[in-house]
Amino acid sequence: MTYDNYILQILADVGERGIGVRLLAKHVYNMSCTLFSQPDLHEVHSYVQSYLLKNSKSPQSLIERTERRGWYRLNTRNNAYARQLRQTFQRPRNVDDDGAEEPQRPSKDLSLSLFD
Repeated sequence: MTYDNYILQILADVGERGIGVRLLAKHVYNMSCTLFSQPDLHEVHSYVQSYLLKNSKSPQSLIERTERRGWYRLNTRNNAYARQLRQTFQRPRNVDDDGAEEPQRPSKDLSLSLFD
């Protein structure tokens, strides 16, 4: 995955409240670290910052600024692709691959009894 996909995935996960640039850059950095390569955190931060600035200029952009300074979120009001991304990345936990809801199973009590 590239940094762009990581950014969009994180923005879809945080939802309407948005996320700050610094925290977003840390998440992207952590997602891109592997056993054999570690990117520079400052390079990742500058890339994330430039990507957000570039993709939040117009009202129909994929990303929009929030009311807080330095915070961004997906523009689900004016961009159909952003709405699709939110639906793609956020799946309910009780839905299987066919889209049918799985029934809630009561959790089995696995604790040990003192009197057996």
